[in-house]
Amino acid sequence: MEKEEIAIVLDFLPYGYPLDKSPAHKKDPIVQAIGKNRFALLELIPKKEVFVQPYEEVYIGEGKRDKVHHIAGRLDPDKLTPTARSEVEYVVKEAVNKDEQRFIAFFNKAQPLTMRMHQLELLPGVGKKHMWEILEARDGKPFESFADLQARVKLLPDPKKAIIKRIIAEVMGLEKHRLFAE
Repeated sequence: MEKEEIAIVLDFLPYGYPLDKSPAHKKDPIVQAIGKNRFALLELIPKKEVFVQPYEEVYIGEGKRDKVHHIAGRLDPDKLTPTARSEVEYVVKEAVNKDEQRFIAFFNKAQPLTMRMHQLELLPGVGKKHMWEILEARDGKPFESFADLQARVKLLPDPKKAIIKRIIAEVMGLEKHRLFAE
């Protein structure tokens, strides 16, 4: 499993969690962030005197980090602040828009999960009929873009929106099978 190198800030709590009963001098500032590649929700502890902004990309990989002291761990979706929760959708949309080829590759390479279930069917709005149409269309030649996919598979719901909805559901812990989020 590859580790995240970059996280995108969802919310910054300079005085820690408001409901934390610890004395103020013992509270660490908290950064709620989402991994750029695997969409893992992370709780980060920034270095002293460091302030970060929502949507800022911070390095969290191995080696010297300029803004993050350490990764406190994975963040339970229930612990997201209202601000962070509202930013998840925007950050995921941006990621899908910036890396269209990665998500088109999913349509080109998706495999069966079991004898009765295919990875494509895990996307909102894609049932057996659309799944078979996608598989037939990609046999001819791989899809090149979301527009190409929609042009070749008739009446397919917006594939970009389906991917975004799926990633958000996975990030929020609403899905058993993981396609994109960790």
